[in-house]
Amino acid sequence: MGETGKPRLAWIDWMRGLACLLMFQTHCYDSWLGGLARKSSFIRWSQLGGTLPAPLFLFLAGISFALVTDRMRRKGIPAGEIANATIRRGAEIFGLGMLFRLQEFLLGQPWAPWTDLLRVDILNTIGLSMVLLGIVCRFARTRTMSGIFAAAFALGIALATPPLWTTWRPRWLPWYIESYINGVHIYDSPRVWLFPVFPWSAFAFAGLAVGFLMFSDWAAKNLWKTTALCGAGGLALLFASTWFDGQPKQMYAVYDYWHTSPNFFLARAGILMIIVFASYAWCRWGAGQWGFSPLIQIGQTSLLVYWVHIEFVYGRFSILRKDAETIPKASLGLLSIFVAMVLLSMARTRLKGRGPAILRQIQRVPRPAGDR
Repeated sequence: MGETGKPRLAWIDWMRGLACLLMFQTHCYDSWLGGLARKSSFIRWSQLGGTLPAPLFLFLAGISFALVTDRMRRKGIPAGEIANATIRRGAEIFGLGMLFRLQEFLLGQPWAPWTDLLRVDILNTIGLSMVLLGIVCRFARTRTMSGIFAAAFALGIALATPPLWTTWRPRWLPWYIESYINGVHIYDSPRVWLFPVFPWSAFAFAGLAVGFLMFSDWAAKNLWKTTALCGAGGLALLFASTWFDGQPKQMYAVYDYWHTSPNFFLARAGILMIIVFASYAWCRWGAGQWGFSPLIQIGQTSLLVYWVHIEFVYGRFSILRKDAETIPKASLGLLSIFVAMVLLSMARTRLKGRGPAILRQIQRVPRPAGDR
């Protein structure tokens, strides 16, 4: 018996919810911990978990892109029209990223510099990556070719990253353009805490390649086998990353495993593929869908909870003092943020599409006689 689309979407939402949870804990502890807690092993483990949310969001953007384009292909929609629709969606996300930067700039006054408006954040890169995915899919007419192109582009971006950050830096470009290539921003060297196309868009292309594999006709009927193969492939990438990193000679003049190395990309891509299998297994055979799942819920509104939580963690409306709290108090703050975001997500889900009905209800409220 073939597996339906419902559990498939549930595990994707669960993965996105997991990315949100990892993001919350990283941001909360980074913003609030102070004193000895800031020097403890606890925050180092927190920051290690913080290396996963951005790759997960981009990887899932690629998987979702594959799902949407595959559905459109099955409806007989031409490849050019599919590409245009997905490029427009990517442009919308990019525009939302610019709007978010404007919001943070205005709320950060009078301290925020104008250059913050042009900082390359994760939303900008997700939007730009979706545009690039759409362009690639315009030239790939079949699912198989799209998957091959996606894997090739993922590997190409990963391989090009080290020189574009070091020996082949496009210094002749304005900093706000170069920043999209290597995250240099206004500094004299690339910043590892920004999200330039190189290497981050590689995760979106990797997700696209995996997505086209998972939504093929055979995979739709054998999804648990496909996700198991995905997990096994992830383990293989982890071993390959370790083997390549252990070689006495590297192909780059400047080798930085933890930030720009293609070997680190392979390791993280492998971890993401293992998480795909674990998420599917948890949602199908575990407790992932026992009643209400807060991770699935926030995974359905990840853009909203990302946008809102930032101001209550890093912004001027932070619910706790920055760089001043203990681990227990910061953990209580994290719990508060998580619960609040789940409630916000539930409200968004229930009110979605009901704007006109709510407006009509408001208009029906009888006014006092004196106001008529």
